[in-house]
Amino acid sequence: MTIAIGNDHAGTNYKFSIIKYLEKKGIKIINFGTDTNDSMDYPDAIHPVAKAVEIGNANFGIILCGSGNGAAMTANHHHGIRAALCWKNELVELARAHNNANILSLPARFISEKEALEFVDTFLNTKFEGGRHERRINKIPVIQC
Repeated sequence: MTIAIGNDHAGTNYKFSIIKYLEKKGIKIINFGTDTNDSMDYPDAIHPVAKAVEIGNANFGIILCGSGNGAAMTANHHHGIRAALCWKNELVELARAHNNANILSLPARFISEKEALEFVDTFLNTKFEGGRHERRINKIPVIQC
């Protein structure tokens, strides 16, 4: 499995913890984020993550910024991307099980490092339920009206 990860300055410390956690599990990481706490523009790190998932170079993506909102909004502009902003473990589980989220967006300023790792674990271990949810997922892409 390959995970693309991207972050702005607000998510740097959590990113390093997530990478260490995933590498211990034998997961390959593609790091598109900043490695410093110097201010930077989140889209510069998020677009490459979304692109990697979009074209199949990564199975999933994990993105982090202060609120998680800007990161999710950026990623969701890519075809086939379903980035879910999650701040509770139940949201992570539903994002995967019902929405088949392929990118997890974490609000680094509003969750603990322990929660971030728990959310990553839930994200990677929850399967999409399909069924009635598949029909809804197929209606997400913009169509001509």
